[in-house]
Amino acid sequence: MTIGVLAIQGDFAAHVRAIGDIGAYAIEVRGAAELDKIDALIVPGGESTTMMKFIDEENLAQPIIEFANAGHPIFGTCAGAIVLARDVYNPPQASLGLIDIGVERNGYGRQVDSFIAEADTTFDGDPLEAVFIRAPRITRTGSEVEILARCNNEPVLVRQNNVLVATFHPELTDDHRAHKLLLEMIRASTNRS
Repeated sequence: MTIGVLAIQGDFAAHVRAIGDIGAYAIEVRGAAELDKIDALIVPGGESTTMMKFIDEENLAQPIIEFANAGHPIFGTCAGAIVLARDVYNPPQASLGLIDIGVERNGYGRQVDSFIAEADTTFDGDPLEAVFIRAPRITRTGSEVEILARCNNEPVLVRQNNVLVATFHPELTDDHRAHKLLLEMIRASTNRS
């Protein structure tokens, strides 16, 4: 399995390391041609307006949408959740609209309001350690969106079909269960064992 990490800005290298830690191979993605070489795509944290500007300048929006529409898994974390969301507020901005959620940018406050918390999950194991840095807040989930983890009773890890988003940074902890979910999604989409 090869997982691409959109390498525009943010801590994409930490995602590459996390993918390696769980036994998969990761490459950095900066152009549409690289989408043909991967089984799944991670859109990491960073600054969502900067990412959307790069995506527009490099004509990546339609290729990413087509990649998702072909059934390939996509995982957005923190700012990546904003990029993939259908509706973005505070302030409104363009996004790819690949998952039926509404998100509020910087929903928990500014950089100084960053925190680490435990998120209760629907999958096995202890609560998930979640690092929130200028994190978005999910304010709305569509009827087809499955809530996989909550923090303080708010959704923080959700999935709709082949699109998974986290409002936190799973790459910054040693708990790689969120990344393992992505591998499970790849196996399900390609019938791999």
